[in-house]
Amino acid sequence: MTTQLADKRCVPCRGGTPPLTADDIAPLLAHLDGWQTDGDTKLVKSFRLKNFVQAVELVNALTPVAEAEGHHPDLYVRWGEVRVSLWTHKIHGLTESDFVMAAKIDRVYANRPHAVVPEAPV
Repeated sequence: MTTQLADKRCVPCRGGTPPLTADDIAPLLAHLDGWQTDGDTKLVKSFRLKNFVQAVELVNALTPVAEAEGHHPDLYVRWGEVRVSLWTHKIHGLTESDFVMAAKIDRVYANRPHAVVPEAPV
């Protein structure tokens, strides 16, 4: 299903759309590896890399994907790590597009030649 999610497109959210409930989130989250929810309002994951340069390279590889999808994660970059937070700002919660973007981010990371096993968010 991760591949199926990654093959979908993010759909712009209109204000007034209700955020996903915990019951809606659980099956989508089950199809992602290592992502967690923060209060059922954000998706978070920490990606480990070998050094600062590779962390910045990952961010640079994510940028065109985020632009193409019109869905921009919050990224925290430090030596050997990129932390990603996703949510739909207009509704202050999660939509399916957040899970689609998470799967796309996982795909970019997996295709990096220097990827190492990700850890749970810190």
